[in-house]
Amino acid sequence: MALQECGDGGAESLKNSSGASVDSQSSSEALDGFPLKHSNTLTNRQRGNEVSALPATLDTLSIHQLAAQGELIQLKEHLRKGENLVNKPDERGFTPLIWAAAFGEIETVRHLLEWGADPHALAKERESALALASMGGYTDIVTLLLDRDVDINTYDWNGGTPLLYAVRGNHVKCVEALLAGGADLTEEADSGYTPMDLAVALGHRKGDGESHPEAVPEQGEEEMRHLQLNP
Repeated sequence: MALQECGDGGAESLKNSSGASVDSQSSSEALDGFPLKHSNTLTNRQRGNEVSALPATLDTLSIHQLAAQGELIQLKEHLRKGENLVNKPDERGFTPLIWAAAFGEIETVRHLLEWGADPHALAKERESALALASMGGYTDIVTLLLDRDVDINTYDWNGGTPLLYAVRGNHVKCVEALLAGGADLTEEADSGYTPMDLAVALGHRKGDGESHPEAVPEQGEEEMRHLQLNP
């Protein structure tokens, strides 16, 4: 799932492209070639931010759009209309919690959990709140979800895990939180790539700013923890 709200701490777009050799290309080229992609896009229109001649008012937005925008008062009013609405999926299987996590709405996530939202829910292509929060770099949401004992190694339709997406997005704090929570460094996407492989593609140790693509496989998990993910 490629998200178009960008920036560190924002949902980042993942590029769709074929695999590339990290030995023969630069780190940035290797990252562009990393075959980890999603089929869908979360757009401003779906979030309720569509620009039109008649601007949408809050009372015209769905519970999913309200959750994505962090409109807590209106969201709570909607949820009072039915006890099952808090976990109601949209056409792709996204619940309000998944939407809030995808757009970094920490207070909305916190309230939805208090109101009975299921943190374990998966969308139709196995997207999860944890994976989308990890992709966006929202460490506070990642931590909150991990405290609810969600599956830290949950995978989506192409084998992407929260750790893979956090590493791919250069979200160091998310990577640290996921590793501390026991995320599996050896979990492969359908392409056969693991978080360790992606760390090799990034090719930087913390502190020296130089590429060391050969070091990670030899030194294993501990070396992964000391990688500088921001080349």
